[in-house]
Amino acid sequence: MMRAALATILALCVLTGPAEAASDNGLSIRPAMGWSSWSFVRRQPTEAKIKAQADALVSSGLRDKGYVYVNLDDFYQKCDGNGFVVDSYGRWAVDAAKFPSGIKALADYVHGKGLKFGFYVTPGIAKNAVTADTPVEGTSYHARDIADTSQTHKNYNCKNMYRLDFSHPGAQAFIDSWARQMASWGVDYLKIDGVDASTVADVEAWDRALRKTGRPINFALSNNLPIAQAATWRRLANSWRTQGDVECYCGPGPNGSGFPLTDWAHVSSRFGSAASWQPYAGPGGWNDYDSLEIGNGDQVGLTADQRRSHLTHWAMAASPLLLGTDLTALTTVDLAMLRNERLIAVDQDGVAAQRVVNSGVKQVWRKREANGDYVVTLYNTGTSGRSTVSVTWAQVGFTGPAAVTNLWSGASEGTVASSYSATLRPGETRLIRARPDVLRAGPGVSPP
Repeated sequence: MMRAALATILALCVLTGPAEAASDNGLSIRPAMGWSSWSFVRRQPTEAKIKAQADALVSSGLRDKGYVYVNLDDFYQKCDGNGFVVDSYGRWAVDAAKFPSGIKALADYVHGKGLKFGFYVTPGIAKNAVTADTPVEGTSYHARDIADTSQTHKNYNCKNMYRLDFSHPGAQAFIDSWARQMASWGVDYLKIDGVDASTVADVEAWDRALRKTGRPINFALSNNLPIAQAATWRRLANSWRTQGDVECYCGPGPNGSGFPLTDWAHVSSRFGSAASWQPYAGPGGWNDYDSLEIGNGDQVGLTADQRRSHLTHWAMAASPLLLGTDLTALTTVDLAMLRNERLIAVDQDGVAAQRVVNSGVKQVWRKREANGDYVVTLYNTGTSGRSTVSVTWAQVGFTGPAAVTNLWSGASEGTVASSYSATLRPGETRLIRARPDVLRAGPGVSPP
């Protein structure tokens, strides 16, 4: 049934790229929307902090606009001198000082708010599991049977993660047991971090394990995945991070935490990435350009113009919209940006835009939606000086006049004959919807 539903959605959408190769787990037919703990909470997540952000998603009205995931990222775990502390079956133990009620209780709280709960893991098996030779739940196997202790995995917290030997059936059984635990806790979204070309077997194992649980769990991969394996990521997962972190790690706190969260260089670098990865996005699988650093005004490290361009670009690319800011301190200006239904619709249309102008600081992107409308964005990506950015309708993909609507303001700009221009401040964007006249000619007229 899920496979049939996905096929129907694909048939309705106008896409460029190998859409037929998307994950068929029936999830993320549209890009995920919500909040993730890493950017603002960083290395100090707690039960109270996550609950506060969930509360704010509701009270701000963002939940009702579609921002529904509350994703707990790294540093929820307990560590000792040998790496991750583990439970009786070798899985990471949750730090009870940070999460005294446990993960299931937290997920239940999030669900009670009408939201969904996300969780985090990296590939491999912990050194402490191997040292203790913990059993693999439901099998006669043990950790030493399935670990390749000659190799370690990338891990950003406690380190000391050995690789799994997937030639042994106990390795899949171990991942299955971990996935079952997460499903029993009520996990709706799982981010597996530290993925690269050498971890395809791990991603395949987690994909199989999540499906076996019978619980719908949106499967996200991170970070800076190689584009050479793009078709593989698309087959196995619902989203994949195309670059490193959007955070600048230039704040005053430990490990660069605190404001600013990012800078324009980290955001604008996503333009080139989005152009390269564009063919691989579509219903069931999305290019993820990392957290959306909008909500707390200029202190995040971006001007208001840059923040609008940030949201515009993520929406044009049909990226997941996962906020990284402090939702308990949303500014009026930023909340209006995030609640703009026209911008949300651009993200949720299920079409990743193509770049048609790339000249210095001038960029233009376009996409054609299923109803025949074209959504077009003009950017000045520079940091100083105004720039006039132009595009012809022929470059966009049609000829003849079109009715133009400014999607940030909602204002009509009337009928525009054959090209469009905007003089933009540094970091500013102009986002428009162009409806070709042929579409307004009445029934029986096919779109170009």
